[in-house]
Amino acid sequence: MFFNYYSMGNNYEKHLKAIGSRFKELRKSGGYSSHEKFADAHNIERKQYWRLEAGKNFTMVTLLQIVEAHKISLEDFFKEVKYTKTE
Repeated sequence: MFFNYYSMGNNYEKHLKAIGSRFKELRKSGGYSSHEKFADAHNIERKQYWRLEAGKNFTMVTLLQIVEAHKISLEDFFKEVKYTKTE
């Protein structure tokens, strides 16, 4: 069976946007004024990193690259993700 998270309503989209906001927050707190500068400094494709901050779907490997670049654990990353309540 094919799974399409877009067909599941807006719940996943809201979570992805919250995660994207966390990526952006970390980048800015790390002193990077743009997603391009962060991506270049950490050998990540610019467009790929932009998509992350925009709340687009990503792979687990990409998530691990980002938390490693910020020198934080997955637990610390997700502790600060600000989710909105879903129905």
